[in-house]
Amino acid sequence: MESAAPIPVSGSGVFQPPPSCVLPLDFGRLRAQVAAYLRPEDIGRIEAAYHFSADAHQGQLRKSGEPYISHPVAVAEILAGWHLDSQALCAALLHDVMEDTHITKAEIAERFGRTTAELVDGVSKLDKIEFQSQEEAQAENFRKMLLAMASDLRVILIKLADRLHNMRTLDHMRPDKRRRIARETQEIHAPIANRLGLNSLYRELQELAFKHRYPMRFGVLSKAILAARGNRREVVGKILLAIEERLPQWNIEAEVRGREKHLYSIYRKMSEKRLSFSQVLDIYGFRVIVPDVQTCYRALGALHALYKPVPGKFKDYIAIPKANGYQSLHTTLIGPFGTPVEVQIRTHEMNHIAESGVASHWLYKEDEKTLTELQHKTHSWLQSLLELQSTSGDSSEFLEHVKVDLFPGEVYAFTPKGKIFALPRGATVVDFAYAVHTDVGNRCVAGRINGELMPLRTELHNGDQIEIITAAHASPNPAWLSYVRTGKARAQIRHFLKNAQQEEASTLGERLLNQALRPHGLTLGQVSMFAWDRFLKEFTLNNRRELMTDIGLGRRLPAIVARRLAEIQDVESGRADVVKPKPAGAILIRGTEGVAVQLARCCRPIPGDPIVGIIRKGQGLEVHMHDCPQARKLRSERDRWIDVEWEASTDRLFDVTLKLLTQNVRGVLAKVANAISEQDCNIQNVSTDGDQGAYSTIYITLQVTHRLHLAKVIRGMRNIPEVVRINRLKGDQKAG
Repeated sequence: MESAAPIPVSGSGVFQPPPSCVLPLDFGRLRAQVAAYLRPEDIGRIEAAYHFSADAHQGQLRKSGEPYISHPVAVAEILAGWHLDSQALCAALLHDVMEDTHITKAEIAERFGRTTAELVDGVSKLDKIEFQSQEEAQAENFRKMLLAMASDLRVILIKLADRLHNMRTLDHMRPDKRRRIARETQEIHAPIANRLGLNSLYRELQELAFKHRYPMRFGVLSKAILAARGNRREVVGKILLAIEERLPQWNIEAEVRGREKHLYSIYRKMSEKRLSFSQVLDIYGFRVIVPDVQTCYRALGALHALYKPVPGKFKDYIAIPKANGYQSLHTTLIGPFGTPVEVQIRTHEMNHIAESGVASHWLYKEDEKTLTELQHKTHSWLQSLLELQSTSGDSSEFLEHVKVDLFPGEVYAFTPKGKIFALPRGATVVDFAYAVHTDVGNRCVAGRINGELMPLRTELHNGDQIEIITAAHASPNPAWLSYVRTGKARAQIRHFLKNAQQEEASTLGERLLNQALRPHGLTLGQVSMFAWDRFLKEFTLNNRRELMTDIGLGRRLPAIVARRLAEIQDVESGRADVVKPKPAGAILIRGTEGVAVQLARCCRPIPGDPIVGIIRKGQGLEVHMHDCPQARKLRSERDRWIDVEWEASTDRLFDVTLKLLTQNVRGVLAKVANAISEQDCNIQNVSTDGDQGAYSTIYITLQVTHRLHLAKVIRGMRNIPEVVRINRLKGDQKAG
């Protein structure tokens, strides 16, 4: 622990508050809590933080009318229940002084040490910064808090305790504000508590969020539970007694607890499975706590001998713990009168960790192996937050990626060497590849699931063994974003595509600007350093690459940039204002450029079609057929039109959809397919309209190299007597 500025102490080394200061009862409770596990000098530091905070918040009241200092003290009490150290407790008492008073981070550091000041700063919101929206402010606040958490876990523990007390006292807020805070708690704070293994906190936050977000539903369900409680008390008592009698018969010493399920878990089950309350039978559960792991499995056998287990409802979280370190055996039994009974079996250490999660680092240190594994998993997750931050574009994107990972995973998949990865439900081969390593994800092309070759979008199941197949020149596909489930995969794919787009946009920007400079008698190579430096300074750009990327993505028009560069060049060289224009060459299109140059999906041009290029802001260059209706709508924006031509030879295939009207006779489709095959052409897709009597409509998507290739294919199909009419469709949809 670092040394802080001197604090008034007596000769015994214990803090002495000023004689005029009377400690209120709520702080007296906190003092009694911390006295059970902290040293006298630590308690003195906490009392000093209390007086400092009380003085700073003097005159401030909560919405309830209570003195504001009651809130920081309540937050510190929650943390004391987890046996956190004096630095965290001091930070809890001071956590609002930077936001709500004139106190600065430097003052806190001077009086209570740099670590305490960093903790307070990590918890504090960014209210002094102007944001475009409430959502952006929330996203940036969470980004800052989560990154502070990555360097010191106590930040999030203080924040969660702060949110818990606010939720407990939310009744004094306006209904609309209650709903907003409850939703935020349900989407962010409760999942973080769950991810860190703080089970009791997670359940209470869920319950309070449900109460304030859906007060009517909460009230109705509460009354239903009260009514059902009396009816089911006899059944529950009978089950509890039967378990307590059966376990000693197997020489098992155990503590058995009956518990009523939380309202929110019952409500969620009703919502997900579309059940009425009367259909949700298992509103009661039981917990069996035993001395060691071996006894857990013996107790499971005893209970399965007592009541029949429900097939498929057994989960072994001892052999394979959850990502947050949670360990327990779960089983569902058929009790008296056909009532389903959910039972959890765990050791005392597992129970501590299940309730306290990462806080058990401060609470319990008997089971070093379990704690080391839990701390390792938590550290890995915190490191993944830093990685997500470095690859996310902004705070909102970062928060989106984190939220994806916060909801608990239920799928456990293995590498061929037996290494296990926990992934969320619905995770795919791509998610697994990125979980192994970013480079593996970026280069993956397929996966073997249990030895069978499967596509990348295949969803994984518990126990699957996955082998990722990679290729040196493979790269992420934008389509992956539609089915990946983990935040890491989503962030890395976006990061790769963004970099690839900027690289391609920069190259395109150079070509566009070079073309735009020609009417001014210049090429890129002829623009002087003086002209470049002055232009970049004038438009506050960092370098030429940034300018070229902006042009390629349509954020700046090449004609305007070229004109200004030419003006600066003229001023420097003293050339005449009028320069004889040189003919501007067209941009050559290969069709393989990637994300910065896109072939319009509304008309799907292929080499040989007359084309025109249009700069679309933020998207780059879009290539349309010359007579495309969508392109015609943009004729008023002539400054965004670019002359483009097909390159003499291209090295890719282009999709074209044809609509055929044929006689409805047997074998016509085989004849059409044969004619296409004879012209060395691939068929991508075939579909037909419903029964149309004597005629049928067939839609065929082909892959051709250019317009002449397509013409040969169409000519071959026209030779088939049963083919009545052939039309080329422009765009993605079937023509009428």
